[in-house]
Amino acid sequence: MHVRIGVIRSQKEIEVELDPESDVGTVKKAITSGLASGEMLWLTDNRGREVGVPASSVAYVELDPSSAGRSIGFGS
Repeated sequence: MHVRIGVIRSQKEIEVELDPESDVGTVKKAITSGLASGEMLWLTDNRGREVGVPASSVAYVELDPSSAGRSIGFGS
Protein backbone atom coordinates (compact mmCIF):
# COMPACT_ATOMS: atom_id res chain seq x y z
CA MET A 1 0.00 0.00 0.00
CA HIS A 2 1.29 3.41 -0.93
CA VAL A 3 0.84 6.38 1.44
CA ARG A 4 1.48 9.95 0.32
CA ILE A 5 1.65 12.72 2.94
CA GLY A 6 1.47 16.39 2.02
CA VAL A 7 3.44 18.70 4.28
CA ILE A 8 2.43 22.28 5.04
CA ARG A 9 4.77 24.92 3.54
CA SER A 10 6.56 22.32 1.40
CA GLN A 11 6.20 21.48 -2.26
CA LYS A 12 7.44 17.93 -1.71
CA GLU A 13 5.41 15.01 -0.46
CA ILE A 14 6.52 12.20 1.80
CA GLU A 15 5.91 8.83 0.21
CA VAL A 16 5.87 5.61 2.22
CA GLU A 17 5.39 2.12 0.79
CA LEU A 18 3.72 -0.06 3.42
CA ASP A 19 3.50 -3.83 3.55
CA PRO A 20 1.25 -4.96 0.68
CA GLU A 21 -0.74 -7.04 3.18
CA SER A 22 -1.62 -3.93 5.27
CA ASP A 23 -5.32 -3.49 6.01
CA VAL A 24 -6.69 -0.11 4.85
CA GLY A 25 -8.91 0.24 7.94
CA THR A 26 -6.01 -0.43 10.32
CA VAL A 27 -3.78 2.08 8.51
CA LYS A 28 -6.53 4.73 8.62
CA LYS A 29 -6.98 4.20 12.37
CA ALA A 30 -3.23 4.51 12.97
CA ILE A 31 -3.06 7.72 10.93
CA THR A 32 -6.15 9.18 12.63
CA SER A 33 -4.83 8.45 16.13
CA GLY A 34 -1.39 9.83 15.24
CA LEU A 35 -2.89 13.07 13.95
CA ALA A 36 -5.36 13.32 16.85
CA SER A 37 -2.52 13.10 19.37
CA GLY A 38 -1.12 16.33 17.94
CA GLU A 39 2.44 15.06 18.30
CA MET A 40 3.87 12.77 15.61
CA LEU A 41 2.46 10.57 12.88
CA TRP A 42 4.62 7.44 12.72
CA LEU A 43 4.50 4.88 9.90
CA THR A 44 6.77 1.87 9.33
CA ASP A 45 7.52 1.11 5.68
CA ASN A 46 7.82 -2.32 4.07
CA ARG A 47 11.60 -2.36 4.75
CA GLY A 48 11.16 -1.71 8.48
CA ARG A 49 12.20 1.95 8.40
CA GLU A 50 10.16 4.32 10.56
CA VAL A 51 8.98 7.63 9.16
CA GLY A 52 7.76 10.36 11.51
CA VAL A 53 5.99 13.57 10.56
CA PRO A 54 4.89 16.24 13.06
CA ALA A 55 1.08 16.11 13.14
CA SER A 56 0.89 19.91 12.95
CA SER A 57 2.70 19.83 9.58
CA VAL A 58 0.42 17.34 7.82
CA ALA A 59 -1.68 18.95 5.07
CA TYR A 60 -3.23 15.73 3.73
CA VAL A 61 -2.80 11.96 3.61
CA GLU A 62 -3.52 9.91 0.50
CA LEU A 63 -3.84 6.11 0.59
CA ASP A 64 -3.48 3.96 -2.52
CA PRO A 65 -4.10 0.31 -1.64
CA SER A 66 -4.13 -0.68 -5.32
CA SER A 67 -0.43 0.19 -5.71
CA ALA A 68 0.73 -2.90 -3.80
CA GLY A 69 3.40 -4.71 -5.72
CA ARG A 70 3.96 -2.02 -8.35
CA SER A 71 7.52 -0.81 -8.61
CA ILE A 72 9.22 1.35 -11.20
CA GLY A 73 12.90 2.14 -11.28
CA PHE A 74 15.89 0.69 -9.48
CA GLY A 75 15.91 -1.26 -6.22
CA SER A 76 13.23 -2.90 -4.19
